Parts: sequence; structure tokens; C-alpha cells
Amino acid sequence: MNLPGSPWIAYTDGELVVEDVPVNRLADEYGTPLYVYSRNAMRTAAASYQDALAGRPHLVCYAMKANSNLAVLQTFAEAGCGFDIVSGGELARVIAAGGDPGKVVFSGVGKTRAEMRQALQAGVRCFNVESEAELDVLSSVAVALGVRAPVSLRVNPDVDAKTHPYISTGLKGNKFGIAHQQALSAYRHAAALPGLRVVGIDCHIGSQITELSPYLDALDRVLDLVEAVELAGIPIRHIDLGGGLGITYTDEEPPEAGVLIGQLLKRLDERGHGHRELLFEPGRSLVGNAGVLVTEVLVLKPGAKSFCIVDAAMNDLVRPAMYEAYMGIVPCKPRHEPTRPWDVVGPVCESGDWLGRERELAVKAGDRLAVLSSGAYAMTMASNYNTRPRGAEVMVDGSSVHLIREREQVPQLFAGEKLIRR
Repeated sequence: MNLPGSPWIAYTDGELVVEDVPVNRLADEYGTPLYVYSRNAMRTAAASYQDALAGRPHLVCYAMKANSNLAVLQTFAEAGCGFDIVSGGELARVIAAGGDPGKVVFSGVGKTRAEMRQALQAGVRCFNVESEAELDVLSSVAVALGVRAPVSLRVNPDVDAKTHPYISTGLKGNKFGIAHQQALSAYRHAAALPGLRVVGIDCHIGSQITELSPYLDALDRVLDLVEAVELAGIPIRHIDLGGGLGITYTDEEPPEAGVLIGQLLKRLDERGHGHRELLFEPGRSLVGNAGVLVTEVLVLKPGAKSFCIVDAAMNDLVRPAMYEAYMGIVPCKPRHEPTRPWDVVGPVCESGDWLGRERELAVKAGDRLAVLSSGAYAMTMASNYNTRPRGAEVMVDGSSVHLIREREQVPQLFAGEKLIRR
């Protein structure tokens, strides 16, 4: 059986394995639902960006909203990556994992004053600022601390990334960034503020992008702005081209990171900007196909619509319910029996609680299934809906297995709540 995504997750001797470890063995030891990650898949994905950028001044900043487990962050920090963060909490995680705040870019449309102070005191590399109002607030916070904040303006180039509308961020109707036609004025405003130091320009057009043309269109618009901004006397040290490169969930064929970067570098050279430092913010493409969510079949409910009810649910993996996303679902140990179509659903009390529809499976109660491509936007978007504890996370590195997050226990879920005293 051919599986999409990482070669580090495959069938060996009739068993699904992550690197050298059978998934069923992990489920026996750690229970289900269980998130399992391949460390070498993450390292390989990061290297694909770094190798393509070799010889150019660059920084690959992992977009940690995709998967923010400390061991995942540690893996990328040890690989020389920086981090793209969107909250003060994410900055705290980077530091706890041994990451360098000087390699952090702070994105997001709604940074609080407290988060700005935290980031300035930590010494982050750059703030990706998304509105003129944010420029004013950040400048005042920096002045109060007696420092100047390094800023890059996130420009919205009004380029269609040709992806799901919920994860498109580069159109004028999206909440992100400063409109392309207002960017020059915003740069002049930033350069005049006492608490700011302009260092770059940023652009991020969306997620799960599977074509080259949107990136090239966005780059052309960004370079037009770089030239106009520098003509106005404001130097631009780096260009941040964001992330968003897609992965294969089923039959998508996104370009390899090296192919994408090669085309972007070629365009930069053609336009005379090959000397510039480049930043990238990949997330999903570094971790998405490095992980699986393992779940056990509880009961089968055949009928006009047949349901395979498992112990993982929308609180463990919300992408199918939120985006109607397709996630591959495969048996951890395939049965050599005829298949039939099943809707794979969880126990949560919502009709939207499904992981896959009309999946051809030969399955019985007690079997384990693996939801593929669950390394990104699975645990980070998980919740405790229906007072369901979140599953454990394990990292596999060759034949070594590391428990990197313990399974939650029910008492933890209401430990901070208080009864009313009478």
C-alpha cells in the first residue's frame, strides 16, 4: 500500500511503522488516541529548505502554530532554524525549548502591549507589523522601555493563493497585512516613529499552496515595493516570503521546497535583488507528513450509512470538521479481507464529528487506524470538548521512542475551576 507523504512512515512486514517502530506497539504502550511523530522526517524537511538556500544569507523560521510541542521546537532549534510566532505564549515555548529569541519573528494581527514588552525584553529578531495602528502602539511600548523595535511590514499583495478560503491570507478581503497600495505610506510612517527601526518587508499569502505561480506573483509585487521604499530613503535589509507550501494529503502535487526556492531565487536575481537576506516561515511542510494520529475502533455500526466509531474525535483533530479536509486513514495492521465504505467518526456529541467519509476499510472492533498527515494542526488545535483529555505525544527517532507529552487526566481538566462557596 502506497502512503502519501513522508517515507519515514510506511508499511514493513505487514505493519505500519514510524521510522523503525511499529505503530501498534506504541499504541499498546501509550494508549489511544495517540500522536506519533518522526523526528527524521522533520529534520529532512527542514534540510530541504536550508540546502536550497545554501550560499545565500537566509533564516528558516519554523511557523510553530503548526505544532508547538517543546520537543518539536527543540528539533528545529538544533537544526539551526528560527521561529515564526504569533503570541507571547509561543515565545515562552521557544525559550523553554532552547530556541534563540534572536531568531524569532513575531507575526499576528493582534499583539497586546504585554506581548510586545515581553518580545522586546527577550530580544526578538523582528516584529512583522500588520497595521499602521500597530506601528504606533509598538513604538510607544518600545520608547517606554528605552529601545527601538525592529520591524518588518507585512504587506497584503492581493494575490490569490488558490487554497481554502479559511487559510487564504493574501487577498484584500483578508484581515492580514497592510494593503499593497498603502504600504509605502506605512513605511514612511514607521521610519518617522521614534521607537521603531525598519529592517525588512514580509508577505504571507496563505497555507496549503500547491502551485508556484502565486508565490512568484507575490514576490514581484513585494519587489516593486522594496524598490519604491528604498527610493524613498528607507533601506530594506531582508525580505520575508512567508510559508504556506502545501503537502500531499491525497493526490496533491505541491512543488518540492527546493524547486519553489529555486524559482524564487531566480526571480530575485533577474530583478537585481539576489544580495538580500531571505526569510521563510514554513510550518505545515515541515511537520504535516511527519505525524500520524492513532485511534482504536470502538464499535462498528453498519447500515444504509455505515459508521466506524473510533476513540479519536474532532477535539483531537478538527481539520475535517473545520475545513472539510481530507486526511488519509489506514489500518495499522491491514486485514486481508474485502473492504467496504465506512464513515470514520468519533464519540463527540456533534454531527460534525468525523475524521473521514466513505473510506474503504476492512476493519473490526479493537483494530487500530492511523490518520495520516497529522503532524500539523492536530494537537495544536485540539481541545477538551466533552471533557475529553487530550492524547499523549511521542517522538520516534530511528528505533528510539520518546514520550514528549503525557496523556491528560480528567482531574487536570477542571483543576483550575472553583465551586461557589455557600
